[in-house]
Amino acid sequence: MEKFHIVRLGCPKNDADMDIFRGIMENKGYIYSEDPKSADTIFIDTCGFIESAKKESIDTIFDYNSLKEENPDLKIIPIGCLIERYYDDFKEELKEVDGLYGVIPPAVIANNFEKGNYYLQLETPYDTYNCDFRHVPDTNYAYIKIADGCNRNCNFCSIPYFKGKPASREIEDIVNEAKFLVDNGIKEIILVSQDNTLYGADLYRKQSLPELLNKINQIEGDFWVRVMYLHPDFINDEIINAIHNNEKVLNYFDIPVQNGSDNVLKLMGRVRMKDKIKEIVKKAKANGSAVRTTILLGFPGETDQDFKETMDFIDEIEFDRLGVFSFSPEEGTPAFDFDYEVDEGTKDQRVDALLELQKAISEDIMEKYIGKTLDVLVEEYSDGVYVGRSFLDAPEIDGNVFFKTDKKIELGSFVKVKITNSLDYDLEGELL
Repeated sequence: MEKFHIVRLGCPKNDADMDIFRGIMENKGYIYSEDPKSADTIFIDTCGFIESAKKESIDTIFDYNSLKEENPDLKIIPIGCLIERYYDDFKEELKEVDGLYGVIPPAVIANNFEKGNYYLQLETPYDTYNCDFRHVPDTNYAYIKIADGCNRNCNFCSIPYFKGKPASREIEDIVNEAKFLVDNGIKEIILVSQDNTLYGADLYRKQSLPELLNKINQIEGDFWVRVMYLHPDFINDEIINAIHNNEKVLNYFDIPVQNGSDNVLKLMGRVRMKDKIKEIVKKAKANGSAVRTTILLGFPGETDQDFKETMDFIDEIEFDRLGVFSFSPEEGTPAFDFDYEVDEGTKDQRVDALLELQKAISEDIMEKYIGKTLDVLVEEYSDGVYVGRSFLDAPEIDGNVFFKTDKKIELGSFVKVKITNSLDYDLEGELL
């Protein structure tokens, strides 16, 4: 039977799709090859969000296409967001590849590939999918995509233009997928979509994330649930309470506020201004929850005063975790044509200054955990040191907890660690 390989680029939502896609393909009899050189077909799941991601995707396509020199029969098929965004251009100009799939449900891609139809793009609003088969990753965590698409229309973001309108999966289907993963050893379920706050609004005519969390919390087993991507414009008390009150749901809020200046927030097309955001974050933090955010600096029209307001905003709120990006103009978005562009040098200076501030904030926050005991999911062992994550730490983007012990700890298990030392973004402790 044919062998296939998947190259994963972009965000965790892509990871969720590709786990589904791999499971469906394997169920059809195709064999997954860890070595791309042994594959008959290589699928490259692309990202089309910002310029650097687009460049990485295109470079990767050509890198893997070079394998055809040794294997002329190899099929290279790019898929995903970048392909959807520029489908007609790629189909006309990218003759080196053997197929193109846009933002298409994994089962639809697999079915079309099986039939020999290697070209397909999204022609209707995104059609959600059921999860009859999926691959279980070899990590202790797994992403579940609960919806796709977005109707936010933030002035800097291209996603709504190629993802389509929001389309939610049914609660029962998501719960079944979570149960399957827990039954197969996954210890942390991470819920992702473009905006989890609006989950279910299209399908059930109401924000249904609280109901979904209540249902997942009822699954038997020893596991965590982490919720990502909570747009501040539509977080409400019901969502906050569902995260606070469900035992298996981690007290962790990922709220991408983007800026701390009302002037810039208005230019971005955001709805809630900083005073309302402060109120939301205060409620989220009420029971000791961690709050992560993302800040976008250098948006057209952002003045020195606006930047100062953002710095003051961050200094006041003290986010537990923070990611910062500089503005990249994306064609097809309103901001692409905005005047008063901020020069690259100023953007870099602002990013560096905010990162320095956040480092100091993080040092203070981490120090407060000394003497406390945290539940830790153990994930690695190297040179006598175990590495894990607490409720504070989403994989790959946040920190870690380090501890030493003579005991043999099974990777993927939960342990209690008393914190004895703090680093900039990490913690050290001793096993209890």
